[in-house]
Amino acid sequence: MTTLNRLVLWNIDHTLVDVGRVTREVYAEAFQRTIGRPLVRLAPTPGRTESEIIFETLAFNDVVTTDDHLPAFMRALAEAFATRRADLKAHGRVLAGARETLDALGRLPDTAQSVLTGSIEPNAVLKVTELGLADRLDLEVGGYENGVYSKAALLELARSRAGAKNGVQYGESATVYIADSPRDVQAAHIARSPIIAVATGSATAAELRGAGADVVLPTLADTDAVVRAVLELTSR
Repeated sequence: MTTLNRLVLWNIDHTLVDVGRVTREVYAEAFQRTIGRPLVRLAPTPGRTESEIIFETLAFNDVVTTDDHLPAFMRALAEAFATRRADLKAHGRVLAGARETLDALGRLPDTAQSVLTGSIEPNAVLKVTELGLADRLDLEVGGYENGVYSKAALLELARSRAGAKNGVQYGESATVYIADSPRDVQAAHIARSPIIAVATGSATAAELRGAGADVVLPTLADTDAVVRAVLELTSR
């Protein structure tokens, strides 16, 4: 068996793909189904887990939360997303350079790739599957929102899952997170893993540098720059 000693974890939304229109529609439907009235205001989403977005959205809309709200809302999110496969293809898009960068990193020896996302697993899988990226990622070992862990803890969980599956240990410094928000940078720091931040979300390059990202790139369009950054960060 080939030893895999480098792990690249990808954020999905606004790093690999943009499915913002579908996400807003899904949240509106899930809110209506869970609360019984229209959604007025959606909480900010960059760098957050689904549970954080849900609880803040409920607060913004004057909902007094109970223990039942989170699981019910997550079920509604999954069901609403599942009915929008065609919309993901029609209105979603793969961001510039994402497909090429996944391919280039996939050709590196001793390198595995998966996801670290605030989305619940069924929705995360749908996004990358419908937009044609799933075959480039080992989705079985990814870190997904599960209502319990922070993104930093999910990063550690993904490292552990990938190591167990591949029969190796991925060190903290050998696990690179690629994402687009200051909150993602913070999660990587807590997990003691290097992070490449791309300014393809709502944060500027200056904000990402200020948050302490190891490398900041405008987009993924320069495939060679991303590959060089991954190699340099994991060789320290």
